[in-house]
Amino acid sequence: MSSETSPLALPFPTLPAIPGVDLRVARAQYKTWDRCDLTYVTLQPGTVVAGVVTQSKCPSPEVEWCRAALTLGQARALVVNAGNSNAFTGHRGRAAVEAIAARTAAHLGCQPSDVFVASTGVIGVPLPINKAEAGLDAAFAAEPCGWAEAAATIMTTDTFAKAAVTSAVVGGRTVNLVGIIKGSGMIAPDMATMLGFVFTDAAVDPAFLQGALSAANTRSFSCITVDSDTSTSDTVLAFATGAAGNAPLVDDDSDGADAFRAALADLCHQLALLVVRDGEGATKLIEITVEGAESDTSAHRIAMSIANSPLVKTAIAGEDANWGRVVMAVGKAGEPAERDKLSIRFGETQVAEGGLAVTGYDEAPVAAHLKGSEISVGVDLGLGDGRATVWTCDLTHGYIAINADYRS
Repeated sequence: MSSETSPLALPFPTLPAIPGVDLRVARAQYKTWDRCDLTYVTLQPGTVVAGVVTQSKCPSPEVEWCRAALTLGQARALVVNAGNSNAFTGHRGRAAVEAIAARTAAHLGCQPSDVFVASTGVIGVPLPINKAEAGLDAAFAAEPCGWAEAAATIMTTDTFAKAAVTSAVVGGRTVNLVGIIKGSGMIAPDMATMLGFVFTDAAVDPAFLQGALSAANTRSFSCITVDSDTSTSDTVLAFATGAAGNAPLVDDDSDGADAFRAALADLCHQLALLVVRDGEGATKLIEITVEGAESDTSAHRIAMSIANSPLVKTAIAGEDANWGRVVMAVGKAGEPAERDKLSIRFGETQVAEGGLAVTGYDEAPVAAHLKGSEISVGVDLGLGDGRATVWTCDLTHGYIAINADYRS
């Protein structure tokens, strides 16, 4: 957790309680820091769960545990450890996850598969079972806490606690959705991102919740990048307690299904942008829109090529209107593109079209745009109807400073 807050930080919002969700935090002391680093959430019986996890071929034991537990669609607890990702730790890492789930299940009187576990931090160091169990015992005895404490406890290199809220009218009842998330570096999700947790009091069938979350993920978490690196631990889980008492959402014909889907998509979008705003060393939030591609998939790949380019990101950090770097990133993406149909804009200013700079191009408005904290880049390939928008941040000396001494 950084001592210097990102200049792009947003204030922590006012969040409602979600009936059936109980939050507690404790100190397991996974690192030598003076802060809580274990979050324990209990969920009332009948709570259903959906999730998306990393597609990394080197996932943590926690990811494998959650992937298996998600097939059952029910949850009673969530345990999140900060400071140690427990990834690439072999049988010792698996034993730690099993011990956490077993101890929590014994405390609640549920099945271990009802307990979801997530960890974040340094890779390659086994999670100490003794610290995990002692931390859990402290959490079991702790007083309930608020969303702000829970969001702060899951942080690692984050500079501010992140949360969002939405609501929807479902079957004549107002349901609330609250989300907390952590993430700052190692951000280029290939499914979800970092550790994110959504809680709602809506009554939802597990299959419907999974479909809604997967759809929301496609246009939010899978559309952000800080540094092109996909984590071994990325996990987003959504829990629905059903306490609102609405008629359960079972399919798209259910009353309020569209409203719930839209609210969940909005929540995930808010959370995803908070992560980019806290990108390690970031000073600018960058939105990149690609249109005119042969397909939406092609547009997405080109947009991510631009967003992940160190040359594009450093130019924007330096407030340099070097649109040639955008041309480079389009060309290297490996997707259909024709140089002489390509158009590029910065902000509202068209800078290039038809394979060359716009006649009479004036760099002054672009330079002014780049001095802001929120930057917009647009590309039109002129080939088809494919479109995508992704978000990233600039690449500064701060990113190097944070990661050069990450383990110290």
